Amino acid sequence: MQALRIHLDGELRDPRIAVFLEEHLADMRRVSPPESVHALDLGALRQPGIRFWTAWLGETLVATAALKHLDQQHTELKSMRTAAALRGRGIAARMLAHVMAEARALGHARLSLETGSQPFFAPARALYARHGFQACGPFGDYAADPSSHFMTRML
Repeated sequence: MQALRIHLDGELRDPRIAVFLEEHLADMRRVSPPESVHALDLGALRQPGIRFWTAWLGETLVATAALKHLDQQHTELKSMRTAAALRGRGIAARMLAHVMAEARALGHARLSLETGSQPFFAPARALYARHGFQACGPFGDYAADPSSHFMTRML
């Protein structure tokens, strides 16, 4: 397999990113009620306080992740996705490790996330648990939601 390249992408202008994120949003809409879809679209990912990374194998976009600044100590993992055909190959773990290191470098002490509670999200919840995330209550602007599973970890 080619070397995985991860880089910060502040512009999000590459059309492959738009397609990749639309697939992400389509999956979220397919498995979650509309009020429980918290994935960010391209416009939201371009807002201040968001840092967005892409991972590539050659010219193929294979993963994304973002950090949303909550406060000086706390940041949120957003838009974590691996291409469906490449899941189970360690790409998500490498992307998560990279983003966690970036959060530490930015001075954050805590990283939290919201993911789905449905079976579709079980592999994601297991990945986060393997990397030290633990279940927690809603944080930031989230409210309790049976379709959401909240996790956090100290960095």
